[in-house]
Amino acid sequence: MALRATKRQLGCMTDAKSIAFLGMGVMGAPMAGHLACAGHRVTIYNRTLSRAHDWMARHGEEGLAVSMAETPAEAASGKEVVITCVGNDHDLAEVVLGDAGVLSVMTAGSLFIDHTTVSPAIARSIAQDAAKHGILALDAPISGGQAGAENGKLSVMCGGSEEAMAAARPVIEAYGSRITHIGAAGCGQAAKAVNQICIAGTLAGLSEGVRFAQATGLDMDKVLQAISGGAAQSWQMENRWATMAAGEFDFGFAIDWMRKDLGIALGEAKENGVPLPVTALVDQFYAMVQAMGGNRQDTSALIRHLPEGSGK
Repeated sequence: MALRATKRQLGCMTDAKSIAFLGMGVMGAPMAGHLACAGHRVTIYNRTLSRAHDWMARHGEEGLAVSMAETPAEAASGKEVVITCVGNDHDLAEVVLGDAGVLSVMTAGSLFIDHTTVSPAIARSIAQDAAKHGILALDAPISGGQAGAENGKLSVMCGGSEEAMAAARPVIEAYGSRITHIGAAGCGQAAKAVNQICIAGTLAGLSEGVRFAQATGLDMDKVLQAISGGAAQSWQMENRWATMAAGEFDFGFAIDWMRKDLGIALGEAKENGVPLPVTALVDQFYAMVQAMGGNRQDTSALIRHLPEGSGK
């Protein structure tokens, strides 16, 4: 049975919806919080119940219209919108498909949004199953990291019908600042693969640049000042140059998850006959960092596969 917190007095909000949010990880938890703060009635579910209890303790005290369910089906039952942000294809299939999945309890005309980074194949499969039940479905992977989720500034790449996109946009606006409809079901996930391919290559170059600057005894702050305003500039440089140089790698998106994402990209590339030699090499570098114990460090820990120079 759902545990309900005291509701905040929000007045009459015709756009407030009943929403189930499944997945209280470093991304999902703040996203669900933004929905609750926007006035939606949010029921959460997480496989590790302690995380759900922690979320309830924080947001229930704020007087928001929040509740907690003990199963995905309980969370989704009777909801206008169901959102998932879980781990991988297997996790998503477990909570969405089959007799115990959320699609089995959702009603015709409701909306399903998935923010997990998964394969385009499972996104298309879910969209097909949803259509059989008259449910709108959108694959909508996200980028922006933990900070983007906490600040409500995520980039969202969406795949699905125009109708699903129109229904989802007002909901996603609670935590997304750049929301782009890429195309049909699966296209959001394919775009996320492009995103991860580009990040991998950028971080590989940045890692070598940082190590070169250190080995040649350059002033790291002055180098950043000099090159970050030119053609070498990137989000990774602006936000990770200094922390990579300092050996600080606790910024949310873990290497384990990046390798999962790169595996999706490499698999899709193989199916489409597209060579990704740089991405494959960076994936191997990440495997080296995992072997060094860096599984839960953020993606900028890629630099650890390169030895530190002594400097001049």
